[in-house]
Amino acid sequence: MTFTFGQLAGLIAALAFLLLVIFLCAVLVKTVKIIRETQQSIKSLTSNVDSISHEVEALLAKSNDLLNDVNGKVKTIDPLFQTVADLSESVSDLNDAGRSLATKMTSSSKKVGKTAVAWNLAKHFYQKHNAKKKY
Repeated sequence: MTFTFGQLAGLIAALAFLLLVIFLCAVLVKTVKIIRETQQSIKSLTSNVDSISHEVEALLAKSNDLLNDVNGKVKTIDPLFQTVADLSESVSDLNDAGRSLATKMTSSSKKVGKTAVAWNLAKHFYQKHNAKKKY
């Protein structure tokens, strides 16, 4: 049996096509396995996300309750802070009045000191003058 070039080329082409089909079958089998694993992963992920979303909802509800509680407590403390602010302002006013009084006292004490010195000098000269008259 002899083959012509056309028959030989057809045989090679048929073998190449057979190898291509075998290779494609192997690729399809691996692709099907990957798709099945992906489906299982997606199912697992979906169930995990559902449970996490329920936990997050519960956590958000507790956080909202806690925030409402804190807001209520802050409202009860607000008058205290207002009172402290008013007290601070009063203390500041008292400090200003004290400084003003101290400044006035300092200036008047300087005047009193000068007056006392002048009085003592006048008294001293008067006593000396009277002492000279007696002799």
